[in-house]
Amino acid sequence: MDQFSDQPAAHLIEQGVSVEPKWWHTSTVYQIYPRSFVDSNGDGIGDIPGITSKLDYLKELGVGVIWLSPIYASPMDDNGYDISDYQDIAPEFGTLADFDHLVSEARRRGIGVLLDLVVNHTSDEHPWFVEARKSIDNPYRDFYIWRQPGADGGFPNRLRSSFGGPAWTLDPETGEYYLHMFSRRQPDLNWENPKVRAEIYKMMNWWLERGICGFRMDVIDYIGKKVDQEIVKDGPHLHDYLQEMHRETFGSRDVLTVGETWSATPGSALLYSGKDRHELSMVFQFEHVTQQWDAKFGKWRPKPFDLVRLKSVLSKWQYALSEDGWNSLFWGNHDLPRAVSKYGNVTGYHIESAKMLATVLHLMKGTPFIYQGEEIGMTNVPFTKIEQYRDIETLNMHRLHVEAGYSPEDFLRGANENGRDNARTPMQWSAAPHGGFTTGVPWIEVNANYEMINAESAMTDENSVWNHYRKLIELRKKHPVIVYGLYQSWLDQHPDIFVYSRTLKGDRLVVVANFTPRPISLTIPGELQISGECLISNYSPVEELSEGVELRAYEAFAILCEAPAK
Repeated sequence: MDQFSDQPAAHLIEQGVSVEPKWWHTSTVYQIYPRSFVDSNGDGIGDIPGITSKLDYLKELGVGVIWLSPIYASPMDDNGYDISDYQDIAPEFGTLADFDHLVSEARRRGIGVLLDLVVNHTSDEHPWFVEARKSIDNPYRDFYIWRQPGADGGFPNRLRSSFGGPAWTLDPETGEYYLHMFSRRQPDLNWENPKVRAEIYKMMNWWLERGICGFRMDVIDYIGKKVDQEIVKDGPHLHDYLQEMHRETFGSRDVLTVGETWSATPGSALLYSGKDRHELSMVFQFEHVTQQWDAKFGKWRPKPFDLVRLKSVLSKWQYALSEDGWNSLFWGNHDLPRAVSKYGNVTGYHIESAKMLATVLHLMKGTPFIYQGEEIGMTNVPFTKIEQYRDIETLNMHRLHVEAGYSPEDFLRGANENGRDNARTPMQWSAAPHGGFTTGVPWIEVNANYEMINAESAMTDENSVWNHYRKLIELRKKHPVIVYGLYQSWLDQHPDIFVYSRTLKGDRLVVVANFTPRPISLTIPGELQISGECLISNYSPVEELSEGVELRAYEAFAILCEAPAK
């Protein structure tokens, strides 16, 4: 794993580092959506041998961890987030032997493998649920959440699925409803049952013993739910369960654990990851994502981009976890749109804005996460009809919105901006057919711009987005101020510019970024008027900040002024 070879923990503490140094503080994580990464056998679906074949690519990029979206056995109702066997691999992805080979080959290159773990729910084809629905007195019945019909004979209560519609489905064989906070084919596990928890911990240890470096934990804030009080997230026993999980599984191991927590606030994040807590390494929070959603229609009718609001949210989290906990840094993932399409400019300044976004994110305090293809500037896919989509959430929401009178055209505009399939189109490796992803027919269409945007051409261009990411990843390994420096935002109300500094024991890093396609004349505060080494820039190097600075479209740079050597 990545560590400062010449920066032992004691020395970092002397420099003013307030948190205990961890190997994942200096690492960059790369998320892989296996179905869409590399297809090794021509069936149109990405697989584990395909991932293994690209480990040298990932090593050259410099990442220290690869996070795999679920690869477990699954009927793929929700592309693997519906698990039917926690201890086997989906046949379309390969075998356990393939997985063990991947872990071994990754470790040989200094890369850890992080597994995506879904323990809020299973597939309805999991043996536990197959047994549970046989009768109300089956030994596995209490592995899931069942309720009698309501007084009117209908749903037990008003809970709604995140994928649309009621969160309850009637099981005709037993006359009871089961809970599913997502698809009806994803019944929720009953975490109040200690037998469920014991089985999950046993399974987690089984994977840890296979050599993985940790877990990303899907919708982990749901597991403490109190159904009868209609409490889904942040239930009263959520942290009890996580502390028990820590004790029974990864607590004694030096691994990375990241919780997906859509409900997290800066205060509750410290409950998960504070230095005196024994739960997770960090959480994914999504406040910077949801603040751009419509109050009624959510992501399907996005708000206009507002940089002041974005800066406010990002800085709030930087300050809240400054002395305790740890931030995860990300623009995108398998559920979110492509970063450069959402926050940048893909028509006139594609390369400049992609580099700008990378610079702003990677130089903050926290562990950066790259979603596959982000490092080459992959963009949203402009689908023209609903039949091109494969995502269950998008298809369900399309039906519900159209039934409610929302125009199909308006829905498609929202889906093309924020839908999950934007991130799931195949990785663009080359200008070969289907972007070099497969020799067969891909499970979902490849973005038509693959001839212009692909890894093969990016790696040979020293000015490419890919090489910009590679440099940022390397800078994090070399400069403690990037990893542990104190964050301070500046010019918070400026509508077009993001400016922040990082400070560690006399070293000061200043980051300046223009979020617009226009030149900007900027007045620099006196405290930031420095000269030093330009660590990175998406135009020509800038080595001095004077009172007035002229910024080009989407220009971003970072200047490091080091304390004089003693």
